[in-house]
This record gives sequence, C-alpha cells and structure tokens, in this order.
Amino acid sequence: MKNKKDKILLLGGSGNLGSSIIKSKIFKNLYAPNKKILNIEDSKSIAKILNRMNIKTIINCAAIARIKECEANPSKAIKVNVDGTFNLVKEVLKKKNNLRFIHISTDAVYKSTNGNYSEKSELWPHNNYDWTKMTSEYLVKFLKNYVIIRTRFYNKDKIKYKKSANDIFTSKMEVNELVDSIKLLLYSNFIGIVNVGSKRQSDYHNYKKHKKDIMPTKRIKLIKKLKFFMAKDASMNLNLFNKLKKNG
Repeated sequence: MKNKKDKILLLGGSGNLGSSIIKSKIFKNLYAPNKKILNIEDSKSIAKILNRMNIKTIINCAAIARIKECEANPSKAIKVNVDGTFNLVKEVLKKKNNLRFIHISTDAVYKSTNGNYSEKSELWPHNNYDWTKMTSEYLVKFLKNYVIIRTRFYNKDKIKYKKSANDIFTSKMEVNELVDSIKLLLYSNFIGIVNVGSKRQSDYHNYKKHKKDIMPTKRIKLIKKLKFFMAKDASMNLNLFNKLKKNG
C-alpha cells in the first residue's frame, strides 16, 4: 500500500482528465507542472523534476487524444504519445526507485466491433491515435511498478454535441468516476493492465442523462462526416476492475 503522503506527479493537468484530478482534491501532495516546466517531449525537463523532487508516483494523462487531430498530424501524435512516453519511461528507469507509474490508455486499442473485450483480447487499432496509445503501452511495460488503465470517459459538464449515436456502445464513464477509480488503483498493489469503465451503454444514452436536448443519430452518419473509423461496440469486460474495487 502506498503512503498517501508521497509526492504524486501529474502530467497532462490541463486536459479534461488532468484538470478533473486537480479539481477533485482527492490526491494529497499532488504536483501538476505546466508544459513550460515539464514537457514530456524534453527528457531533460523530466529528469530535472525527478531529481529535484521526491516523486513516488506519476499519473500520466499527457497525450494528444483527439482522433481528428491525430489523423491530421500523425507525426505530432507520435512525438507526444509515443516519444513522450518513451522519455518518461527512460527517466523513470534511471531512478531505480520502483516509482509507481499510472498510465492512461484507451479502449480504442481493441477492435471495437463486437464488445466485451477483456485485458487479454487481441489488440486491433484502427486510427493513428489508437496506434500511438498501443505503442505507448508496450513502452510502459518496461517498468516494474505500473498500471495501464484502458478506458473511455466524458465530462457531464462539457457535452458540446447536438447529436449522439444511439448505435455506438462503450463502457464510457463520467470523468469524476474515473478519478475515483484512478485513486483506488494508485493505492492498490495491482500491477498490470486493467479495463476501467461503467456498464455497456450507447453514447446517446450516456449523454442524454446530462443533456436533455441532445438528439439521436446513427454511427454511419458520423463516420461520413468525420471520415475516420468510429467504434461500433467498444464495451469492455470489467470483471478484473470490479474484483479490484471489491477488494479495495
């Protein structure tokens, strides 16, 4: 069990998940430097923080997560999502102090067509974003004390869509629930990959609970508009996650 007084380094604090972690205030001694202080594309800035501070845990939320942006600029996606993770892993390995590494990945590493994917299911990425996140997972597994969280989430206060598909199914969870789940996993003894989410529902059903005027649409219409692959059924098997929650 981790000592709750240990320093926690949060990367990606300006993003949706990172800002929710900060806002929650459930992690004590949390340090969330901005990109000017620590840029994961710069190994020296990572080393400087790790050498200067008593960091015992890293929560890595830093990534280019917008599929459209990754499709338009794959080299940038690789530079941040893959090279940035490589830099982090390299500097953590140099410390040789069994630092705990919580890495946020995605359910998009699965085929996302039939649902009920377990942690042992075949990986089948479709888009540039998916490929970069799958590659970053392989890098994180060079560490000894890591948790890779495969997940999909939304912020109930930032639903900007006017329409949402009622035939796209996921295990998507509200971001504040994900924050609580990260805390549980951080202070557990679990090491490895875990699917983290809620029960299988359509995107429309999830959003409708918080945005009453949202309208239903179909997946095929969204694909024609966005011009990249979208999940049909990315729902995950949550047996391991539920077991960890029960034991936590």
